[in-house]
Amino acid sequence: MSSAFVKEREGGEAFEDLPDRPLSPHPNFVTPEGLAQIEAEVARLQAEFSALKPDAKADEARVTRDLAYWTARLGSAELVAPMDGDKVHFGSTVSIIKEDDTKQTFRIVGEDEADPAKGSISYVSPMARALTGKSAGDTVEVNGHEIEIESIG
Repeated sequence: MSSAFVKEREGGEAFEDLPDRPLSPHPNFVTPEGLAQIEAEVARLQAEFSALKPDAKADEARVTRDLAYWTARLGSAELVAPMDGDKVHFGSTVSIIKEDDTKQTFRIVGEDEADPAKGSISYVSPMARALTGKSAGDTVEVNGHEIEIESIG
């Protein structure tokens, strides 16, 4: 293997340097649950770092990189208090009806806590941007498809 792709460390061990995890340019809005998730991830990574063996250079690089990311996200987190209302906003649970009459419900959350497979989408996603500020009964277009807001919770 060419040495251009690896860095030799003490003891002659070779491992690839890990690039920094990119930080979003958007404000780091979080729900109370999202803030708790970030805090838990920082604590988990700190414990993992403390338990590393001295010769675990690759693991150290990974944990250090991830800890830097999550510490930065914790430092930039802006907690958005839950609010009620009849318009879609950050933290809303929204039920929609698609053109093919299928229904979908999801919650609009921060970037780090978004998990579409579990029913949450980021507030910067095209769907969330199109729906924000709209009311039940409104129709919006997202990626060339019409979507009707059925309810907002």
